[in-house]
Amino acid sequence: MRTMGLMTGLAAFGLLAGTANAQLSGDVVRLGVLNDQSGLYADIGGQGSVTAARMAVEDFGGTVLGKPIEIIFADHQNKPDVGSNITRQWIDQDGVDVIVDVPTSSVALAVQAITKEKERIFLMSGPASSDLTGKACSPFGFQWTYDTYALANGTGGAMVKQGGDSWFFLTSDYAFGHALERDTSNAVKEAGGKVLGAVRHPLNNSDFSSFLLQAQGSGAKVIGLANAGGDTINSIKQASEFGITQSGQSLAGLLVFISDVHSLGLKTSQGLVITTAFYWDQNDETRAFSKRFAEKMGGRVPSMTQAGVYSEVAHYLKAVKAAGTDDAKKVADQMRSMPINDFMTKDGKIREDGRIIRDMYLVQVKKPEESKGPYDYYKILRTIPGEQAYRPLDKGDCPLVKK
Repeated sequence: MRTMGLMTGLAAFGLLAGTANAQLSGDVVRLGVLNDQSGLYADIGGQGSVTAARMAVEDFGGTVLGKPIEIIFADHQNKPDVGSNITRQWIDQDGVDVIVDVPTSSVALAVQAITKEKERIFLMSGPASSDLTGKACSPFGFQWTYDTYALANGTGGAMVKQGGDSWFFLTSDYAFGHALERDTSNAVKEAGGKVLGAVRHPLNNSDFSSFLLQAQGSGAKVIGLANAGGDTINSIKQASEFGITQSGQSLAGLLVFISDVHSLGLKTSQGLVITTAFYWDQNDETRAFSKRFAEKMGGRVPSMTQAGVYSEVAHYLKAVKAAGTDDAKKVADQMRSMPINDFMTKDGKIREDGRIIRDMYLVQVKKPEESKGPYDYYKILRTIPGEQAYRPLDKGDCPLVKK
């Protein structure tokens, strides 16, 4: 396939005047943002992730070790074969040093295998499957923003404690949905709840009526939505239309983004309990970044995925500078040795399995009358410390972890 046709943007920063000591392949650091540019996950990543990556490069100064930093991007269309073909051409022909973002876990798992084989850094903000730092971990792969274990541990555990002790799942039928259902089922059972059943739906589905009727008929107190993006939006809208929540059952959005809440509106989404890695209105630093981002994105605030793209690109560039090279092995070691400190993450660290350990937040969607304006949507219920949020290191079956 002609990958260059997919790379609809190219941003080059800095001049070619460099230092003699710079050890950079091709005299340039080239980052490829690979994500959904046109489908159900475009709002949570898409052009917003490209913008976040560009902001990180600009804030870094536009060059590293005296050489330019370039950003290219492409649409993987949520298809593993498309993502794999782009990745191979980027690495083999276009000199891409690092792959960035990659929502859709099935695509990310394919890219993880290629970047491991080719020894290229893979910075994952969008994909959620905890298998990416479990059995499919890589010495070059870094899962930055969230994962299915943290989402399950946060929302699932909280819902059971609030009395939602019986669950039925609506699950997106691919790697991400399967992992989220698995991890949430385990969290529910460990908290003392029970799982009554599950039904799986196609990715990018439009009609959830039959699935919702099965969930309603199960009698479960909680319907767990193990899906994301447009599928979550459609699930919640149709559940409201069918009167499911009005009849006493609760919806648990296990991966919900602020763009989803914006699309749904507070009248429909009010009361949802969500686990998130980032909220734009947390403090002065998050508000300052989000204001800059919104100015570039037509008023839209960043999703946690887009904030994570900025954070991971910034950390990668700092590691290249500190290591004096873009050699993947040396940069990966350097990234693990450095704490992560930015507007999104304080004193974060990277484990052997590539999991970034950072705080997560349990939030609740406000009622319409509680909101003071656009995107004023969340009440932070509690901070979940990173060491509690993520799977214990020895429980993930990552081959990199010493037993």
